[in-house]
Amino acid sequence: MVQAYILIQTEVGKASTVADLIGKISGVVQAEDVTGPYDVIVRAQSDTVDELGRMVVAKIQQVDGITRTLTCPVVHL
Repeated sequence: MVQAYILIQTEVGKASTVADLIGKISGVVQAEDVTGPYDVIVRAQSDTVDELGRMVVAKIQQVDGITRTLTCPVVHL
């Protein structure tokens, strides 16, 4: 199982809508709007890194109102 945090910047006023829409995507564990340099933080999981990448590019980045994403895979050291 691969898990990651996805940090998202949105257009002004779109954070809540973006978080709601992303929260409905399969593989998304949690999506919350936050304050600071990012507007939404998502916790996602998939079986492989490739599946995670496809989720981010084909589903999450396609949500209207997103301007930038940063994917941070979880590592267990």
